[in-house]
Amino acid sequence: AWSIERPPGDTAGCTFCHTSSEERCSTCHQRHQFDPAVARHSEQCKACHWGKDHRDWEAYDISIHGVVYRVNKWNPTEFDFSKKLSDADYVGPTCQYCHMRGGHHNVQRLSTVYTSMGMSNADRGAPLWKEKRDTWVSVCDDCHSPRFARENLQAMDEACKDAGLKYTETFKVAENLMLDGMGEPMPKDLAPDWSGQHIWSLKIGAYHDGPKYGGAQGESGEFRMSNCSDIERICFESVGYWMTYIMKGMAHGSWNDATYCDGSFGMDRWLVKAKAASEQARRFTALEKKTGINWVPSEFWRKGDYLEQLTGTRIVKEFPGKTIFDLCPEPGWLDTHHAPAEEVESLE
Repeated sequence: AWSIERPPGDTAGCTFCHTSSEERCSTCHQRHQFDPAVARHSEQCKACHWGKDHRDWEAYDISIHGVVYRVNKWNPTEFDFSKKLSDADYVGPTCQYCHMRGGHHNVQRLSTVYTSMGMSNADRGAPLWKEKRDTWVSVCDDCHSPRFARENLQAMDEACKDAGLKYTETFKVAENLMLDGMGEPMPKDLAPDWSGQHIWSLKIGAYHDGPKYGGAQGESGEFRMSNCSDIERICFESVGYWMTYIMKGMAHGSWNDATYCDGSFGMDRWLVKAKAASEQARRFTALEKKTGINWVPSEFWRKGDYLEQLTGTRIVKEFPGKTIFDLCPEPGWLDTHHAPAEEVESLE
């Protein structure tokens, strides 16, 4: 949602993948060939599954599995794409081999044990997540031992837990700054977020309550990618980009990616940036207080040609007193009917 608030020209990459291309066979099979052998190549996934906040292709491409694929994919004795997907049919796994094992088209059936592209640890002992982990291991043991597969899952767990600690600390630095009234600028000084509200962007769900965050009890803030304080954007990138790199890298066997390529090292850097931004804001506030300066945020945080194009500003103008949640009372992302069937069954 923090992407679709923007003008259409800003989000061509989002809309291309998240509209009709999801429902077209030709997205993977290619319209002018429509050959299953073409659809079995990993590159078919590359058109959509790459980028900062869903780094699947990059993670696979520079992993040991991706290297095996690249150096052997032209050898039909190692990768015979004319064959249907079956157990241990290739010298190394492709995207399709793991995620569409046996040729089924429900890619989520063999998806990860984490949610929100690695930003949320989902495995808290529920039977659903044990099933997903066991299924994952059953794919890995085509070529590896089950013990090896579970050790790699544990390594991913530990990496994601460490990432969660870093993000929590980054979040608290920003939160404390905002609660002390030193965030530059504060939510009330900004144009509305994409939903038409002025709630602090990192106030997620009912985790924080009360007017000190800009909303009533239970009201949620919405992540901002644009027109927010620098420290809020740092927090967004820390969890939305670098934390995702870590999970995707570990999940695909790209340990370098999880560490060096803005993974754990990136989160280290962004935590330092958040602390430095907080220190600077606090120093400025102390100086202003001592010298009697009353800082007033500039108008460009509230108004501007670009801000006029964002959904939040348009909602406030066209529907005074309303938010997007009033206009769309049953948004799809809160509707369990949009979730995979097994998750709905688990919830029920």
